[in-house]
Order: sequence, then C-alpha cells, then structure tokens
Amino acid sequence: MKDFRSQVEAMREELIAQRRDFHQHPELAFEEIRTAGIVAEQLQQLGLEVQSGVGKTGVVGVLDGEHDGPTVLVRCDMDALPVTEENETDYVSQTPGKMHACGHDGHTTIALAVARLLNDKRADMHGRVKFVFQPAEETGLGARAMIADGVLDQPKPDYCVGLHLWNEMPVGQVAVPSGPSMAGAGMFELHIQGRGGHAAMPHQTADPVVALAQTINAMQSIVSRNVEPTETAVISITQLAGSHAPNIIPDSVSCAGTIRTFTPAIQQLVTERMHAVAQATAQSMGCTADLQFGVSAPPVNNNAEIAARLTDGYRRIVPDITIHNDFRTMAAEDVSLFLEAIPGVYMMVGSANHERGLDYPHHHPRFDIDEEALIIGASMLASAVSEFVLPD
Repeated sequence: MKDFRSQVEAMREELIAQRRDFHQHPELAFEEIRTAGIVAEQLQQLGLEVQSGVGKTGVVGVLDGEHDGPTVLVRCDMDALPVTEENETDYVSQTPGKMHACGHDGHTTIALAVARLLNDKRADMHGRVKFVFQPAEETGLGARAMIADGVLDQPKPDYCVGLHLWNEMPVGQVAVPSGPSMAGAGMFELHIQGRGGHAAMPHQTADPVVALAQTINAMQSIVSRNVEPTETAVISITQLAGSHAPNIIPDSVSCAGTIRTFTPAIQQLVTERMHAVAQATAQSMGCTADLQFGVSAPPVNNNAEIAARLTDGYRRIVPDITIHNDFRTMAAEDVSLFLEAIPGVYMMVGSANHERGLDYPHHHPRFDIDEEALIIGASMLASAVSEFVLPD
C-alpha cells in the first residue's frame, strides 16, 4: 500500500476550494448536470477515457495503467438533498431548497483528487481504475440506473472501494468495516381511504385521520414486539398528507416513510407485519388501507478479507491511526448494489469537529464537515486503490 498523504497535503487548498464550489451549487437526483460536467472535464484533462450520461447523469472515467492487472471500481455519489441550508458560511448553497447535507460534495472532490494522484502513477500501474461518479444516491435509484447502463461491464471490475464522510465520527478516526455495515432500506407509502364529512359530525364519517394515527402507533410496536431483540430494524414515518381545512374530515389521508434492516428475513417479517397491521386497523375503523413498497437497497456488505487487507495496510503507513472494524449504522447506501456484484469495502471517514460546532447530523440544514476529512479521505482512498494496482 502506498502513502499519498504528502501529495494530498500539497493539494489542500485546491480540495477545499473544489468542495466549497460543489457545496454552493447543489443538484438533486438526476439533475447533476453542472457537477457531472465539471467531473467529466477534469477527467478528460487527465487523459482518462470518459463516458457521460451513464445512468442519466452519471460519469465514468477509466484510467489504464501501463501493465496488466485487475480493474478497481472507485465509486462516489454526487447528488444533494431537498433541504434549505441554515449555515452562515461564505460557501452556503446558492440554490434555495437544495443543499449538500450529506457530504457528497466532499465525496466528489475526494474521488477527483484520487484520479489526479493515480494518474501520476500510470507508468507504474498494474491494471486500471474505473472511476464511477454516481447520481441519485439519495433516492436509491442512481446505482440501479448506472448498472442498467452497463457500468459493471467493459471492463468488468474485480474490486470495489469507496468511502463516506461521516459526521457521527470525529475527524481523525475512520472505519474499515467487515461484513454488514449499513442497513438495507425500503421506502413505502400508505393510503387510508375512509368517508369524509363535517368535522362537527364525526359520527357520520369513517375518519381516515384517526385510522392513520392508530396505524402509525401500531406499526411502532412491530420492532419491539415482532422483531427478535437481538436483531435490528427501524420503521420511520416521515411524510403525512391529508386535508388542509380544519373543519373537514377528509375522505383519505396518506403517509410515507422508510424501513431499515440488516437481513432479508427481517425485512420480510417487517413488511408482512406492516401489511397486516395496516389492513386490520383500517378495517376496524370502517376504512381501507393500501400499503405499497417502492425502491429498496440491500445492506452494505463489506468483504472481510479485503477489509482486513486494507486495515493492515493503513496501520503500516499510518501507525497511530484509529480504525474501527465493527462499525454499523441504520443509514443506507445504494453502493450496496455494487458490492453485491463486486467484492470490496465501503469505508467511513470521520468528519465531525465538536469544538468547532461541525457536528450536526447528516440531512440537517446546518450539516457541515471539518475539511481536514477531505485530506484524510483522499489519502485513504488513493492508498486503498494502490493496494490492488501499485505493487510494492
């Protein structure tokens, strides 16, 4: 494994400026036109073979070494979130209602830096690196779209590596997880149909609002009473829609949300119980329920052998590094679809700094990172790729 820290340190100001530019111009899922354009232009300037429009707005750049060897896929995500930023920095979002509130601006910056670092090693490289800049991670649709467009072919990758800046972990600490590390996610929508009427005469109605409230409360007992205590699951209701008049009981109301699990068996159990609870509760109150599950992503499952290999390499080149191998979170990531097809590891890079107030959670309107994480992340990712294509 090669140590790139000094080379990355020399790029510090450029990386910070690049990340702040991306932060000021956030783009939502499948809208990453500006971001993808910058990515493609910089990869082309390096002489990589570049393909744009993969998975709608994704970009792929292939860096060929001078010698035969494996193909390593480096994956990063580019999209932002529909969040109105509340930070007061000089690089806040310039687009109302959109914000990089999860660190993807940093991910894109890091992957571009790694492309520069490895391009300088092209003459010594055994194999090739396939840089995949993915759209629409936040909707769970981006990886599927790129895979459908053939990103896993020509050339077919042998390994996959990537990372996520992580504000639940202090800057300076990292995680190289072994096995399942991020939960699988499923999205759902629940529609309750009742019979509306005057709010002063509820006896003439089949009130879907009350039915929905009871259903939401009942669903929260699924994790505590149906899932084995040694297993893990989350059911979160995040959206509600109904009448907008205070004196009208509506005909119908709806809600939407997400479930998170680590195994297919628990996912099946949770979805089956949700269907049963929704149907029975609605029926008991004179209503009907329609529960639909949409896009889902499997858990992020890291290859244990590769995780151990990278951990050993990092400890050789940075002896005092703090590495967590038992990291787990209920957050989800559709990089899991790449890792289902290719052995690899998705790492976490601590980006929080409590003393500076840079510790708001992901998806919060005041989310921001300690930009030292850019230096650590670029060094880590470049070193990880070097383990496969730059022999000692």
